[in-house]
Amino acid sequence: MAGDSKRVAFQPESGLARIGLVLADWSERWFPDPLVFAFVGIVVVFVTGLLLHEPASKLAIQGGKGFWTLVPFTMQMVMVIIGGYVVATTPIVNRLIRWLAGLPSNGRNAVAMVALFSMLTSLISWGLSLIFSGLLVREMAKRVKGLDYRAAGAAGYLGLGAVWALGLSSSAAMLMTTKSAIPAPLYQITGLIPLRQTLFLWQNLVMAGVLIVVSVIISYLSAPSEANARTAESYGISVESTERELEPKTRPGEWLEYSPLLSILVGALLLWYLIDNFRTSPQGALAAFDLNTYNLMFLTVGLLLHWRPKRFMRAVSECVPATGGVLIQFPFYSVIFGMIVGTGISTWLSNLFVHVTTHGTYPLLVALYSAVLGVFVPSGGSKWLIEAPYIMQAANLHQVHLGWVVQIYNASEALPNLINPFWMLPLLGILRLKARDLVGYGALQMIVHVPIVFFLCWFFARHLAYIPPVH
Repeated sequence: MAGDSKRVAFQPESGLARIGLVLADWSERWFPDPLVFAFVGIVVVFVTGLLLHEPASKLAIQGGKGFWTLVPFTMQMVMVIIGGYVVATTPIVNRLIRWLAGLPSNGRNAVAMVALFSMLTSLISWGLSLIFSGLLVREMAKRVKGLDYRAAGAAGYLGLGAVWALGLSSSAAMLMTTKSAIPAPLYQITGLIPLRQTLFLWQNLVMAGVLIVVSVIISYLSAPSEANARTAESYGISVESTERELEPKTRPGEWLEYSPLLSILVGALLLWYLIDNFRTSPQGALAAFDLNTYNLMFLTVGLLLHWRPKRFMRAVSECVPATGGVLIQFPFYSVIFGMIVGTGISTWLSNLFVHVTTHGTYPLLVALYSAVLGVFVPSGGSKWLIEAPYIMQAANLHQVHLGWVVQIYNASEALPNLINPFWMLPLLGILRLKARDLVGYGALQMIVHVPIVFFLCWFFARHLAYIPPVH
């Protein structure tokens, strides 16, 4: 963990760099543990239910019943983290990281580069983005003089706070393509929503492009100068390389662990299945691209690139501690889900969305509501299951494009990630920092992102035609 930083004489900064330093110092003092947000969310929903005259016993019972509801989805999220880690720590990706780390000439360029690759990799996998970015920051900290470790770490988290949900690891979009993962009440409202109506809308690609450009610019301008930089050394952090050779074999029975034979055979079998799965999908290849297939692809690639089962299992073992927050907090989010869908809260919220919005204002309210709820439930997938029943019912009544509602949700629910420490956990483990060290720069990004995201969500909703649910 980070030690006490060594203070250096402060040099005046200007513009965004000064604001970034102020926010960074504030967040280091005031931000709590991620579990606090989940508990606060449970209390808020429980009190809301009481105000709506729901019996306390019913709220408690429905919440308890919901505790295990998201177990399959929780495991899918854990596998996203593991899949991202095993790919990011393969020798070929490590060589790419070392090459990229040698390109920046100063700290600000380095921070901007971390931001760019954090977001680009998050479009492929948020798990890959966290690990890749963390390893890139560590490597740059060894090579780039005057690199502010906080600003670089915050830039490495931008994939989760800006565009991850607009890419292939979007929990909500992927879930809506997977019938087995959609709760029956929600399926009756929405049916299946293919990726061509969510992630592959050109409007979604434009939004992702705008956010990437804006985020990189803010990262560059807000990074402090070398004189004010808080380096890894100032935190007492050693940034040694994470790549190391396998220990030598000591027993004859270990030879299969060190041989690539089994990795090749198992990897080939899984590739065979994946190719057949895409080739034979009745609705086309995109329809076969769900969370289970996505995770299997990453694990297969990681297995083959690590080459030896011993190296693959070492990567998995190193990653498992980073999944602890997901494993313990998702069930508490399920309590919130149970209290909402198991009582009259869901119907009340659905009616509220219908009565206080029109076809034109509905997208803005969904964006605002999703962003606010994301402070308490920072999981894009589990929060979608909480929100979807009533916001999608309202979308049908207002005849708003259902796929774009998913993307409104995706873009806006990512906003509070910039200040919510929950998904920082794998990144923080690599950097050996605390969430409060990064949140200040995330807050600066969020201030700029909110009006951009809200405007684009509203503007594109006006030009997409409604498509009825397909069951």
